[in-house]
Amino acid sequence: MNKYLSKIIANDNEGLQMISACCAGAEVKVTDIKYLKKNKVFLLSLVRSKIETENEDKKVSSICKFEFVDKVKSKNIKQENLDQKLELITIDYLKNNNNYEINLIFNHNAYITLSTEIIEVTLDDQNEGI
Repeated sequence: MNKYLSKIIANDNEGLQMISACCAGAEVKVTDIKYLKKNKVFLLSLVRSKIETENEDKKVSSICKFEFVDKVKSKNIKQENLDQKLELITIDYLKNNNNYEINLIFNHNAYITLSTEIIEVTLDDQNEGI
């Protein structure tokens, strides 16, 4: 069995779009969203379809890590509802003066905005299918 774990590193719009495409439709639990303020790291643990291989119905656990994050704000996400499941629709960004605002857009009009000076995002598969 060929174990193929992806690791995608994005530091520009093209890379971010690639990660967004890989994560579209991914399932995220509220408990699996973490912001490590001291380290300026935002982590999103998700279960996604493995679209970059032929076997698209295979699910894989991945960690999407955003670095150099100065500020995080969310809307329509109940942080006390730990088992709430969200579906990630897309990731996009806006350039705002010298900063970027990376938007994680979920179903039910929920979103998280990350303020960051540079785009530094890693999508790292944790295991080979679920």
